[in-house]
Amino acid sequence: MFILPGLALFISAGFHFSAAQVANCARNYTLAEVNTNINVGCTNLFVGEVLCLGITGQDCTDTYVVASGDNCVAIAAAEGTTYDILLANNANVDATCANIYPGEVLCVAPSEVYA
Repeated sequence: MFILPGLALFISAGFHFSAAQVANCARNYTLAEVNTNINVGCTNLFVGEVLCLGITGQDCTDTYVVASGDNCVAIAAAEGTTYDILLANNANVDATCANIYPGEVLCVAPSEVYA
């Protein structure tokens, strides 16, 4: 695996996730997928740890930031993809799309990226 420059995060003293980030840590698919040591609440991070934020050739480059009131059907239509592909590329999103939240970054590629 090759990590792209800028796609790693060094945990320094005083680093913390916001309350929203901690609440949604387990739902951040890319973060959880490439850093399997992170627990559900992101509470087991330590100073000096490096988190991978992406892997060369395995990251979605077509993204959308969820806004308040968004739903997956509208997002998919606006971004030129389908509901099924949106769900396939965002394994952290449940089948009814009820667990998306404002600020979440979704992969909106027109075809399956992670197939």
